[in-house]
Amino acid sequence: MHSRFPKFLFLFLAAYAAIHFSADYSQLPEVVASHFDAHGVANGWQTKSAFFAVFVGVTVLAVVVGFGVPRIIEVVPAQLINLPNKRYWLAPEHLAETLEFLNTYFAWFGCAVFLIIILTFDYAVQSNLHPDNPPDVSRMWYLLAGFTTFMIVWITSLLRRFLRSPEDNFAAK
Repeated sequence: MHSRFPKFLFLFLAAYAAIHFSADYSQLPEVVASHFDAHGVANGWQTKSAFFAVFVGVTVLAVVVGFGVPRIIEVVPAQLINLPNKRYWLAPEHLAETLEFLNTYFAWFGCAVFLIIILTFDYAVQSNLHPDNPPDVSRMWYLLAGFTTFMIVWITSLLRRFLRSPEDNFAAK
């Protein structure tokens, strides 16, 4: 399992977001609806420059979580890492395999977080561009359900790998 594809996907999403949102930027009013209740009714506003500054900030956060956390794990002493069976997984003979797995898994997580950010911000942009015909709020509920499903699968897979006893993992190879 290699992290090249999710890294490429993240870059593709970043390029898409930059092109997509820059095309919409000039069409937006100076003050945009930026927060919506469960029914899709706007209940928070900010300047469009602040709105996109938040987008850049949460994009940086997605990069840090998706690509920075595995790098931090690489340099932090093992006693500060909370990982099941860490004596096995962080032992020198297994460390490279563990770090490659974590790099790939967190890269996918970063892509999922960034995708939900893009789609959420797009909902707000489309709501501002088309106030008389805003996007259906169910779009956001489906997005939330999809992300929740992703998180359940992601966490389950992560735990399945590291909660097995080292002997089970060693025998499975």
